[in-house]
Amino acid sequence: MPTISQFYGITIRMYFDDHAPPHFHAYYGSDAAAIDIDNLQVLEGKVRRRTLAMVVEWATAHRAELRENWDRATAHQPLQEIAPLD
Repeated sequence: MPTISQFYGITIRMYFDDHAPPHFHAYYGSDAAAIDIDNLQVLEGKVRRRTLAMVVEWATAHRAELRENWDRATAHQPLQEIAPLD
């Protein structure tokens, strides 16, 4: 599963051929969650509230890039790195 961004100890990844709806995975320590790209809600898993707030802030700024990477992943094309949260 390619890592597409990292910031403040948080790793953002996407799987190739992952199930719908379009989403990404956020990891922080032993916490992990799948986040819906369209509504930025947690689909499964759990991360701390502060971690989730940073992930949502980052994803809001990069939603178009996340959607593009989702399309690339479903087509088995290389994913593009996305700038970290400043």
